[in-house]
Amino acid sequence: MTPLRTLALGLTLILATAQLAAAQTKTTTKKTTTTTKKTTPVKKTTPVKKTTTTTKVAAATKVVAPVVVPLTADEATGGLREALTQAVTKAVAQGGETDGFNANADIRIPFPPEAELVAATLRKLRAGALVDNFEVALNRAAETAAGQAKPIFLNAVQNLSLQDALTLATSKETDAATTLLYEKTAADLRTTFQPTVQQSLEQTGAIRLYAEMVARYNKIPLVTPLNPQLVPYATEKTVDGLFALMAAEEGRIRANPAAQGSALLKRVFGGK
Repeated sequence: MTPLRTLALGLTLILATAQLAAAQTKTTTKKTTTTTKKTTPVKKTTPVKKTTTTTKVAAATKVVAPVVVPLTADEATGGLREALTQAVTKAVAQGGETDGFNANADIRIPFPPEAELVAATLRKLRAGALVDNFEVALNRAAETAAGQAKPIFLNAVQNLSLQDALTLATSKETDAATTLLYEKTAADLRTTFQPTVQQSLEQTGAIRLYAEMVARYNKIPLVTPLNPQLVPYATEKTVDGLFALMAAEEGRIRANPAAQGSALLKRVFGGK
C-alpha cells in the first residue's frame, strides 16, 4: 500500500470516529432534555395566627347618672288636671255606649234596695219580666245621661283645688286624684246632674215602669205601701259609675306609658 493511500485511509477513519462521537453526544443531550422534570413539592407554610391582644382599659372616668330635675308644683297640678280630663273623657265615652252600664258588672245599676221587696213580690206573682225590663231601662237611662255628663265633670275638674298636687302626683294610690275629685265634688255633681238623669229615665221608660211596679205592689192586701224615689237613686249610681270608670283610667295613665298621651303626663307620671 502506498503512503498516500495509507494517509487517506487514516483520515477517513479519524473523520468517521469524530462523527460517531458527535452523534452519541447529541443523543445524550436529547435524553437529558426529555427527562421528566421533577416537581419540587411546595412546602406548606403554616399560617401564623394573629394574636390579638385585647387590653382592658379601665374606665378613666365614672359613668355619671343623668340629673333628674325635680317635679314642680305647677307641673304636678297641670299633670293631674290633664289626667283627670282624660279620665273624664274616657269614662263618659265608655259609660255612654250601649251596654256601657248594663253589661258592665262593675257599674251596672241594680234594682233600688229600698224597693227590693217590690221586685221579689212581683217575681213571685209571675211579673218578673216587668222587673227585668225596668232594670234594663234604668241602666239605659244611665248610659244616656253619661253621654251628656262631660261638661259637668270637666267643670268640676277645673274648679278642684290641688293644694297637695305633688303628693297626689307621686302617690302610690292608682286613683288618688279621682278619689279627691269624688270627695270634693260628688255631692254637687249629683245635684247638678239630677235633671239630666231624670230626663233620661223618662226617655227610656224607667220612671213609667217603676211607677207601675210600685202601684201593683201597693195593691196587694196587707202590704205596707211604698213610695220610693227613683231619680235620686239613679243619679247617685250613675255618678258613682262614672267615677269608677275614671279611677280605672287614672290607674292606666299612672302605670302604662302608652296611656300617657302628652309630654306633661309623661313628665308627671312617667318617672315611676
